[in-house]
Amino acid sequence: MKPPTRRYEYETDGAAIYRQSFATIRAESDSSHLPADAEKVAVRMVHACGQTDLTHDLRITDDFMTATRAALQAGAPILTDAHMVASGVTRPRLPRDNDVLCLLRDERVSLLAKEFGTTRSAAAVSLWGDRLDGAVVAIGNAPTALFHLLELMADGGPRPAAVVGVPVGFIGAAESKDALAAYEPRVPHLVVRGRRGGSAMAVAALNALAQDDEIGASVR
Repeated sequence: MKPPTRRYEYETDGAAIYRQSFATIRAESDSSHLPADAEKVAVRMVHACGQTDLTHDLRITDDFMTATRAALQAGAPILTDAHMVASGVTRPRLPRDNDVLCLLRDERVSLLAKEFGTTRSAAAVSLWGDRLDGAVVAIGNAPTALFHLLELMADGGPRPAAVVGVPVGFIGAAESKDALAAYEPRVPHLVVRGRRGGSAMAVAALNALAQDDEIGASVR
C-alpha cells in the first residue's frame, strides 16, 4: 500500500514523540511536592490529560509507590470501578499476569444497587469481597464507588494495599477524594484533588506503576 503524500512537518518516530512529550511535561510542571519515586507516575498522568497543572492537585502518599508495586509483584489483583479502566491496563506490563477486574456487569449488581439504595458502581464494590484484601484499587469514574469502599473498610471489611482514587465529576468527586485522604487508619493512596480525574488518568497511573521503563513501556 502506498503511503499518502506527506504534506505536513511532524514527528513520526514514536519513541521520539514520547521523549519530547515527557521532556515538555517535566519542563512545564512541578512535581517537587511529590515523593521522588512517584515522579514518573505524575508525568504519565499529565501525558494522559494534556494538563501540566495537574500536578498542583496531585497528592501521593510516601508509602504509595512501595505498597502498590509490592502488591503487584506479589500477584495482587487490580480492582476497578469502570470497564474503561480495566480495558486500558496494558496486561503485558503487569509483573505477575495480575487479574484486572471490574464487576459492573455482574448480574447481581442491579439488585444490590436497589437493595442498598445506591449506584451500580458502588454496589459492584461490595462484590469484590475477600479479593479486596491486599488488592490494588483504581477508581477513575464513580465517586460513589470510592465512598462505598471507605464505608466498607470503616465497617471492618478487607483493606486494599493501595488506592488510586481519581473519580471525575461535579457531584461528590472532590468530596470522595478528600474523604480518602482523611481516612484513618490511612491507606496508601494517590488522589487528584477537586473535580478532575477520569479513567484515562487512572489507567496512566496503573501502567506507570506496572513497569519502570518509561519509553519502552509506552511504544508498542
